[in-house]
Amino acid sequence: MVNGLGRILACAALATLGTSGIAQTVPDQADAPATNLDIPQNLQIFGKFDPNVRKPTAIVNGTVITGTDVDQRVALIAVANNVPDITDEERQRLKIQVLRQLIDETLEIQEAKAADITITPDEITQSYAGVARKFNRTVPEMAKYLRASGSSDRSLKRQIEGELAWQRYLRKRVNPFVNVGDEEVNAIIDRLQQAKGTEEYNLHELYLAANDTNRQPKFDAARQIIQELQKGQQPFEALARQFSDASTKSVGGDLGWVRLATLPQQLADAAQQMQVGQVVGPVETAGGFSILYLTDKRQVLTADARDAKLNLKQLTIRFPAGTSQADASARAAEFAKTVQTIQGCGSVGKIAATINAEVVDNDTVRIRDLPPPLQEILLKMQVGQATPPFGSAAEGVRALVLCGRDDPRGGEAPRPDQIKDQLEQQRVNLRAQGKLRDLRRDAVIEYR
Repeated sequence: MVNGLGRILACAALATLGTSGIAQTVPDQADAPATNLDIPQNLQIFGKFDPNVRKPTAIVNGTVITGTDVDQRVALIAVANNVPDITDEERQRLKIQVLRQLIDETLEIQEAKAADITITPDEITQSYAGVARKFNRTVPEMAKYLRASGSSDRSLKRQIEGELAWQRYLRKRVNPFVNVGDEEVNAIIDRLQQAKGTEEYNLHELYLAANDTNRQPKFDAARQIIQELQKGQQPFEALARQFSDASTKSVGGDLGWVRLATLPQQLADAAQQMQVGQVVGPVETAGGFSILYLTDKRQVLTADARDAKLNLKQLTIRFPAGTSQADASARAAEFAKTVQTIQGCGSVGKIAATINAEVVDNDTVRIRDLPPPLQEILLKMQVGQATPPFGSAAEGVRALVLCGRDDPRGGEAPRPDQIKDQLEQQRVNLRAQGKLRDLRRDAVIEYR
């Protein structure tokens, strides 16, 4: 559902509740449309607006959101994304965003109650227990863990209540009025057949709007974001939710599967040169700067070799604590020579015993589920061959031996019912966005 757990950075921890969002691409980068606000061109500002004045709390239609609520939700986001260290500047930006999200959450809960929808304590407790299991903790352990992280079980349960209430409201007041006809479904199937073999790109975008007065600062901000991504401490989706100016920030910048022809030329040119897993930018457009992250590529209705399921054996050697990088490199080189002597998976056990290596079997690994560098290697390997060693001094060195491969069948069009479900979900999401805009417009909100 729109504005659900995908709306906030804690979505990874709360995936048990489920959510999806609508991705928008080009419209967010177009020039702003004309309005009927009758704003004069040469206007004068009366009074002073200081963007540095923070409003940490709010009263939303009589419901109080405290500074503690904001702080605990920020901490929950850090826990869910495994980001223990947040700079003061990032924390301040995140607090502003979290306050907006808590306001939306409050409006959703209030609207659900007005529609006679109640989320019982038992339902909240059950969902909370599911989240705790995802963290490999019992319910009491989860509460203790959240408190130690600066959050609380109350904050998490409030988020769960908001999500469940909004989902149930949409099912009651929106879903019944969304219809998709057979003609629409058949038209989509026809277009897919016509586009068979066309390349599609699964892209995420972090977009910073810019104009002539702030172009350089925005460019510098984009470069800083790329530096943060290179550190690998925060996922792309988390930064997109924090900083992107596009509507797709609510879904971590996910543009979905797109074809190059639907993108602005600058973005299309950049995407065409990208490898899966790569981040590029800042890419300058008429309206600002984009940072792109390519998560996958495919051809419409065409079997993708990366969907092949592999039968693998993994060999691992571990290094004693305190092993230097030089010693680790030397042992890795020895390991590489030994791995090269493998002649089929039948010899793996014997060779592993000679170098005291651990062996793990896995029969259901898809190529696309592996890191991009390994994907490229395994796509070119024959049965019985081994990858070059990979790893680190801290975690040890590994190699994969290919024992078998089940290639994917030819690409098939989605079933009509699948297309219908997707169209219905998109329309529910759009109506939900409109409803939330109405709630914001009519709300009485006092900031303190």
